Amino acid sequence: MRLTILGCAGSFPGPESACSAYLVEADDFRLLVDFGVGSISALQRYASLHGIDAVLLTHLHCDHFFDACSYIVVRRYAPDGPYPPIPVYAPSGAPARIASAYNNEEDDTLEDVYTFYGLQPGSFPIGPFQVVVDRVNHPVETYGVRIEHQGRVLAYSSDSAPCDALIRLAHGADAFLCEASYLDGAENPPDLHLTGGEAGEIATKAGVGRLLLTHLVTAWGSEALTYDAASTTFAGPVEIVRAGARYEI
Repeated sequence: MRLTILGCAGSFPGPESACSAYLVEADDFRLLVDFGVGSISALQRYASLHGIDAVLLTHLHCDHFFDACSYIVVRRYAPDGPYPPIPVYAPSGAPARIASAYNNEEDDTLEDVYTFYGLQPGSFPIGPFQVVVDRVNHPVETYGVRIEHQGRVLAYSSDSAPCDALIRLAHGADAFLCEASYLDGAENPPDLHLTGGEAGEIATKAGVGRLLLTHLVTAWGSEALTYDAASTTFAGPVEIVRAGARYEI
């Protein structure tokens, strides 16, 4: 598998990155995991606008799904289109939420653009990938993700505070793409996000190969402190991801 970071900024786009969006490729199949604000721009640098084969939205906060609204125009109104609908795996309520954000009409089913599949805990195939999702610790319906292909494993936390589901999803993963929104030692709100130290603790308990930190809110965070905290609690390789970075899993 190859992972490309299209966007990794937490909560809102940063000066150097769009919000969360991750392109996972294998066997000429492209799965887009999350489609956050600004990421449709980055998508055009690393794939054709029409080159993605499926989308998985982990939850319906705008920094993880909002460019799925802009993408409606790409497929519905392209001069050489319309393009056939592509599968979207998302929490319940996604069709109405995306349609409402796009044109203020919740009864627009978007069936000409997307074929929606409701997420629930379990395992299922998407193209060449075997995907496992489970509910994680966030205020809205949110799923962490495990993607397997030919014996290799990529796990993704989505947005979550500490929970056992993250350890299960990341167990033995070759790479764990994990959010680290908060700084250790601060009085952070409960049941919302992870710190770098907590991300490292989960990576250690899960026995992952390497820890890729994402979703940092750089406007008021600290990459250096987040990296140091994660490196203290996880002995393996740690990296803070950047927009445009690519990883062979």
